Amino acid sequence: MAKRTVIWTEKAFLERKEILEYWIRRNQSKSFSIKLNTLILKELNLISLNPSTGKKTNYENIRLRIIRDYLLLYEISKTEIIILIIWDSRRNPENLTIK
Repeated sequence: MAKRTVIWTEKAFLERKEILEYWIRRNQSKSFSIKLNTLILKELNLISLNPSTGKKTNYENIRLRIIRDYLLLYEISKTEIIILIIWDSRRNPENLTIK
């Protein structure tokens, strides 16, 4: 299967940025944020090669991947992987909106 292009929605991009900035402030170091971002990018590379590895959701063509304490929801199209949300699983799930 061909590798698909990864596209971040604005919402997901900002969520990732906020998560990484939170860990920089909390730890007063970029070390953990760099490790977490590297892990996210590695997972995205795997997803782009084999999108069906994520857990199915109740939404058509939307899958879920767990990365540490974070849920990554993505939509699969023929040529792209669209990152919809990166969600801290320790937050209240009632506040989670997919689209």
